[in-house]
Amino acid sequence: MRQKLVVPAMVAGLLLLAGCDIDDINFNGERYSRDFHYSFPLKANGRLTVESFNGSIEISAWDQDSVDISGTKYASTQERADDLKIETANTPDSVSVRAIRPSERRNNMGARFVIKIPRSTLLDRITTSNAPIRTMDGAGPARLRTSNGSIRVQDLRGSVDAQTSNASVDLIDVEGDVIAHSSNGHIHAEGLRGGFDASTSNSSVKAEISRLSRSVRVETSNGGVELTLPADLAGDVRVNTSNSGITVRLPSSTNARILARTSNASISSDFDLKVRGEIGKNHMDGAIGSGGGPLIDLATSNGGIHLMKM
Repeated sequence: MRQKLVVPAMVAGLLLLAGCDIDDINFNGERYSRDFHYSFPLKANGRLTVESFNGSIEISAWDQDSVDISGTKYASTQERADDLKIETANTPDSVSVRAIRPSERRNNMGARFVIKIPRSTLLDRITTSNAPIRTMDGAGPARLRTSNGSIRVQDLRGSVDAQTSNASVDLIDVEGDVIAHSSNGHIHAEGLRGGFDASTSNSSVKAEISRLSRSVRVETSNGGVELTLPADLAGDVRVNTSNSGITVRLPSSTNARILARTSNASISSDFDLKVRGEIGKNHMDGAIGSGGGPLIDLATSNGGIHLMKM
């Protein structure tokens, strides 16, 4: 008689949890792990590099001139957890730490990190997979990479390049230019002071920019876009989506040229428009204020476009 394999309901439920990262799932019914800890001095404005796999990375600042690294290695057996190597290197100006993936790749092993840094530390390169990255404080240019895990950046001074897949990107109080990319995950930003370049698919982009030093570019498919912009636009704003709407909120004192187009939907504006070209139900070529400012170019299909006063 052929035996049937029965997956316990509890395990099946865990695997179906939305947003559940691989390093939060108990493989083989039991987890084997080994903690590790390192501490290194680091000068002001030093650099941090972290590389892991199948494990989260959490970075926060403290008022000390050193980097404190706590972490956990895990695997399906204690021997494999012990054998997973953590490589470190440090100079007075830089600290790097890396979980070395075995040549025989196993999904049920990895390493997670919890790191404290001096506040002015540059987050040079932070990478992992199948798990989230979270940072609070620090400096840029910062490069953050993961897959199947969310990214959250808060209180960063300098530019940031954050990229993931199948998960969200959240940016709070970033003073510098932002590049944010996800597939199948929303992008949310507030308190940005710099340029904004965002792209995703099958999800939305929502951003509040309090000071714009460069241009804005947003591209998505099957996801809506909401932008709140300052009056003193320093560059063009270009938004392109499909099957969803676009909403742009602007101060009443804004000066800009507006080019908006959609299909199978309508365009509305709280602003008095000066006609420059065609204006109709689903096409608008005009100006608000003096019209002497940058271009706001909005395009979608099967979604409405709304210009709103703040």
